Amino acid sequence: MKLHDAYLSVHEALKHAGLHHGCRVRVRWVDAEHMSYEEAVEQFEQVDGVLVPGGFGSRGWEGKILACRVARERGIPYLGICLGMHVAVSEFARHVVGLDGANSTEMDPETPYPVIDLLPEQKGVEDLGGTMRLGAQAVEVAAETRARETYGDAVVFERHRHRYEVNNLYRERLVDTGLVVSGTFESGRLVEIVELPGHPWFVASQFHPEFKSRPTRPAPLFREFVGAALARVRGRAGIRVAA
Repeated sequence: MKLHDAYLSVHEALKHAGLHHGCRVRVRWVDAEHMSYEEAVEQFEQVDGVLVPGGFGSRGWEGKILACRVARERGIPYLGICLGMHVAVSEFARHVVGLDGANSTEMDPETPYPVIDLLPEQKGVEDLGGTMRLGAQAVEVAAETRARETYGDAVVFERHRHRYEVNNLYRERLVDTGLVVSGTFESGRLVEIVELPGHPWFVASQFHPEFKSRPTRPAPLFREFVGAALARVRGRAGIRVAA
C-alpha cells in the first residue's frame, strides 16, 4: 500500500486499457488488512471494478477474500491475477460450494479444504525457488468462454511467476457448482483461468497478463476488465451507447 511502484506494471496495464477505451482509469488503493464485510461493501459499492493483484504472504488475505465476495455478489467487475485467482477460488469454495474454511495452504497449512496447494511433485523440492513456475508458457483457452472471446485464440502465451496451483482434488466440485475453468496448461492438467458465467465480468488468471501489456496493445484481460468497468459507469449514469 505504501509502495505503489510494487504494482507499477499493473497500474500501467490499467492505463493502457483506458487508452484503448478512450477513458481515464482512476485507481483507488484499498488496504485489505483488518477489513470487515460491512466495510468491504461500503468500499466496493463505490467503485466500478475490483482488481486483486499478485503477491506473496498472508497479509490482508481475508480482506481480499471479502473484496472478491462483494464483487461476485454485487455484480462488480472483478479481475484476479495470480494470488487474485487463489482468492477467487477460495472465496467461491467457501461461500458458493459450502466448503467452510477452504483456503490456500500458503495461508493456512491446516485448512480442512486445501483448494489451493503445491502440486504433489513440488512438495519434495527443497531448492529455493525450485517450486516456482516461471516465464512464458502456453495457456489453452476453452471454446465458448469469456476468456476465448477475449483472446480470440485457442492457445496464448502468458508469463508466470508462482508456486501454488488450484488443487485438482477439488476441481470437479468447483466446476459442478458453477465455476468455469476457461484456461488450462498441459492438456488440462493445471488450471490457468477461471470465470463466472452470468456475471458482468469475473475472470481470474494464474499468470500475469500485465507483463505483456503495451500502450498500443493492452493486455486482453485488462482491456476487457476496464471495458466492463466503463459499462458499469455508463449504466450508473444512464448513458446509452449506440451500437
